Amino acid sequence: MFKKLEETIGLKFKDHHLLKTAFIHRSYINEHKNSEYTHNERLEFLGDAVLELITTDFLYKTYPDKPEGELTNWRSALVKGEMLAKISRELNLGDYLLLSKGEENSGGREKDYLLANTFEALVGVIYLELGYDKASKFVHKFLLVHLEYILAAGAHIDAKSQFQEMAQEKVGITPSYQLVSEEGPDHNKVFTMAAHIGDRVVGKGEGSSKQAAEQKAAEDALVRLKW
Repeated sequence: MFKKLEETIGLKFKDHHLLKTAFIHRSYINEHKNSEYTHNERLEFLGDAVLELITTDFLYKTYPDKPEGELTNWRSALVKGEMLAKISRELNLGDYLLLSKGEENSGGREKDYLLANTFEALVGVIYLELGYDKASKFVHKFLLVHLEYILAAGAHIDAKSQFQEMAQEKVGITPSYQLVSEEGPDHNKVFTMAAHIGDRVVGKGEGSSKQAAEQKAAEDALVRLKW
């Protein structure tokens, strides 16, 4: 089942039971309550921490003259869901996901937050089975190589901060955000936030947290307002 994935990422796993777990969404377990497997959320939790450490270590050692604030912005741009989902698509991780029929029918294999979570779970598996060095090489090969593109595209710039600065400069108003909708179960929420300048809605965005949705709304506002 995972031969092609192993060839793609250049790693060989002994424990395919653990590897399979990285691709099991909670919704699948809810439909297969007698399964010998569990969902991938614990692996995702571990992988998130490993990913942040590898990225921080890389930035700290590679850019000794850069201040903490700048490195923090670069790290955030690298490990944000949109970027992890992009890498997941390049590796075709969505092909291996085990989802409920409902999640499958709603396009779960293409949802950014599911793909990002799966990438983190895979990093967790690599760390557990093959160790930190192999996990670090994997992250360097498939994620950290994108830093140059991120910096060139300005994707490391915090959209909310930029939006606030531009709004205060151009119209003298500090933007605000309001919750538009909140959907999904507690473990898998999708929030929609609206960015306001005064009473005017100037952007909207979705995310797995209110903060992530606000960032998307700010990005949308910057595009709409051509700022």
